[in-house]
Amino acid sequence: MSNYLISNAMNRRIEKGIKEVDAATAYEKIKNGAILMDVREWEEIEQVAFDVENTLVMPISEFGARLDEIPRDVEVIIGCRSGSRSFQVTWVLSEQNFDNVINLKNGIINWAQSGLPIKVRETAK
Repeated sequence: MSNYLISNAMNRRIEKGIKEVDAATAYEKIKNGAILMDVREWEEIEQVAFDVENTLVMPISEFGARLDEIPRDVEVIIGCRSGSRSFQVTWVLSEQNFDNVINLKNGIINWAQSGLPIKVRETAK
């Protein structure tokens, strides 16, 4: 997405009422049946990943071709590294009448800082 679109999307966050949650709230929602949709690229996920059940990995580069995989009958919490790409995806889905999507504020960075479960790739010694 262009910087203009991103900036425009961020400005419309308040106008549109994009739903957002912090890491602790997201974790509770996931434990209660929500799905976590990780939109980071595969290379990033191989380094560090959310360690929860109910995870749908859909890199932003594959997003447009895989829209039909996103459920509409449960809450979908969208996460990335810092919350920027997930906000973009949340905004796009909201524009397409997905009323069940929620942005994970500050992404996996805040998730890890909050002590929530992650998987870190083992490095060779």
